[in-house]
Amino acid sequence: MPAKIESKTAKSKWNGYSLKPRKEMPDGLWMRCGKCERMLYKSTVRNNLNVCPECNHHFRCDSDVRISTLVDEGSFQEILPDLRSSDPLSFAFRGTTYKKRAEADVKASGQLEALRAGRAFVKGRGVALTVMEPNFLMGSMGAVVGEKFCATVDLAVEASLPLVAVCASGGARMHEGVVSLGQMAKTAAALARFSDLGGLFITVLTHPTAGGVTASFGMLGDVTLAEPEAMIAFAGRRTIAETIRVELPESFQTSEFLLEHGFVDMIVPRSQLRSEIARLIDYCRK
Repeated sequence: MPAKIESKTAKSKWNGYSLKPRKEMPDGLWMRCGKCERMLYKSTVRNNLNVCPECNHHFRCDSDVRISTLVDEGSFQEILPDLRSSDPLSFAFRGTTYKKRAEADVKASGQLEALRAGRAFVKGRGVALTVMEPNFLMGSMGAVVGEKFCATVDLAVEASLPLVAVCASGGARMHEGVVSLGQMAKTAAALARFSDLGGLFITVLTHPTAGGVTASFGMLGDVTLAEPEAMIAFAGRRTIAETIRVELPESFQTSEFLLEHGFVDMIVPRSQLRSEIARLIDYCRK
């Protein structure tokens, strides 16, 4: 009778799990889609322009991603990059101050303010461009946002360029009070002058675009584009419901609802924005 051969595994003490050392899963590989709730590789989402490959949900983008996906590579020339807001009201809230909150968001976002501005090329077409940074105080509009936006309008006038504004904002910045609210009139006046001179202004409304930005330059485009399912509003849904006691439709304040009611001209998926902006510039002969 042949001798019994024992395997190395049989000689080892086995506790019901693999005998191989477990490899730890690196942090930051996965993310959950808020719409379809699938678990997704972050790299897959990033390579898909920050859009869910399963359900086409458009995730919020920071300004770096937005610029890199919208303009020709290496063409963005930023203006006023070091401009920063002061603290005109010495504002304090929730156990902190405006200055401390701003410093924390500088570290978190890598940006000094909620709007970046400059000139660039979109498929070879020169544009003056503003892009909001949603990770800096929710992309809120303060004095610096208004100043940089108006400087970009001036650039568009001087260089005879179409103006493109990518909006992503929680609205006017409460930390600056009436100084922030004044930017609504300031940006609207700059755009009125730009329009009188025959300039082309294209707005791109992304999730979310709200408050003072919606009530000023966000909705003043000659052509207004929106990404799919973006929340676009002035007052929030809950505020409206509590104020006028009306039950609002489920789709209320989405880009699809606004398209249906004539407030935006087109809904454009992120993958098509570059081509659509270039087409509009050509169509308007700008």
